[in-house]
Amino acid sequence: MNNFKRALNPPKVLVLGFALIIAIGTFLLTMPFSTEDGKGLTFLDALFTATSATCVTGLIVVDTGDTFSIFGEVVLLFLIQIGGLGFMTFATLLFLLLGKKISLKERLLLKEAFNNISIAGLVRLVKRILLFTACIEIIGGLILSIRFSFDMPIGKALYFGFFHAISNFNNAGFDLMGGFNGMTAYVDDPFVVFTICALITIGGLGFIVMNELYEYRVTKRLSVHSKIVLVTTLLLTVSGTILIFLFEYGNEKTLGPLSEWGKVLGSLYQAVTPRTAGSNTLAIGDLTHSTLFLMILLMFIGAGSGSTAGGIKITTFAVLVATMWSQIRGKEDVVLFKRRIVTETILKALTVTMCGGLIVVVVTIILSITEQHHSFMMYLFEATSAFGTVGLSMGLTPELTPAGRLLLIITMFVGRVGPLTIAFAIAKRRKKESFRHPKGNIMIG
Repeated sequence: MNNFKRALNPPKVLVLGFALIIAIGTFLLTMPFSTEDGKGLTFLDALFTATSATCVTGLIVVDTGDTFSIFGEVVLLFLIQIGGLGFMTFATLLFLLLGKKISLKERLLLKEAFNNISIAGLVRLVKRILLFTACIEIIGGLILSIRFSFDMPIGKALYFGFFHAISNFNNAGFDLMGGFNGMTAYVDDPFVVFTICALITIGGLGFIVMNELYEYRVTKRLSVHSKIVLVTTLLLTVSGTILIFLFEYGNEKTLGPLSEWGKVLGSLYQAVTPRTAGSNTLAIGDLTHSTLFLMILLMFIGAGSGSTAGGIKITTFAVLVATMWSQIRGKEDVVLFKRRIVTETILKALTVTMCGGLIVVVVTIILSITEQHHSFMMYLFEATSAFGTVGLSMGLTPELTPAGRLLLIITMFVGRVGPLTIAFAIAKRRKKESFRHPKGNIMIG
């Protein structure tokens, strides 16, 4: 047993922790009282749904609002909350409530879970994360509840309001509207659109950035990481909104019937949700190929490191763009906000991107084999959505074969935990090499 404990490095603990949560969620969702029909989900559907909720993806094989009982929906909420914040956050909360000290091992696990640089101040950060989460979800839940109260009884409005606030802050994208329709009924509603977009964006910034913004009134400074996240988020949101507006302006199935203001709101919502919430106000299957490909790029990029979102992360994307620009200009150093990016960071960004791209390519190819009679765009869209833990779908997911569902389950898990974390968990530790090979010159480009 002691040898087993010593073998559990932080990446292994994170992988096993997420797997355990999924297993518990799968068991609960198979129970008869989890569904409206009193039969429970089949094992494979329960495993898919529990994985999607824990990995805050939002891909569904059964409609959430039409299928689950209140108990089943509450189970999903707990899986979403634990999966979004990370089980180590809740374990730390439990230790604090029991009055136990957080050991060095737990701090190392927190460092790995938040993708943080050091272990300094992590316990204080966890306390603030819990406080931030509670405040944001309560405010978002109240705003949505007030809006929904005009369409449904007050009790149901409160339940719907807080369910959607928790789901979207954690970038999960599950909804209770029924009929696989998402939030399409509120496509031109400013209260719903702005509130959910704000919840998704804040959740996607990352807790490190939230903490720095909170401390800014005292420190009057932001790290280069936070600056990159904030600026890139703004650029991707604005550019995505403009491009989707242009691509869909004449599409009578999406933005066409809406007013000019409704078209802007619809474009904004669909520019925000691919990074990486999975909620939708426009029918994804009716979008133009230009919009779908743009959304694939946004889903692959994702949101901030250490956030509730997936993808390769916008810091990775920013480092790669900066590296490309430096090479074009013939500069030796890669510089962002007057700070030189070290070679180790650039290599890690390249590795994450290549791993992510390879996963999407392989999953797309396998889906094209296991799922017949669908377009290539559907395979690529679904594969990217699963890897980026987004949850948007062109309609393929509910029709997947058992092999296709198992494939997306694995993809969602890898996308949430992270390819590098899983690789580090599997790989054996090796001693640092005491020698270096001679240089080799290779022609590039």
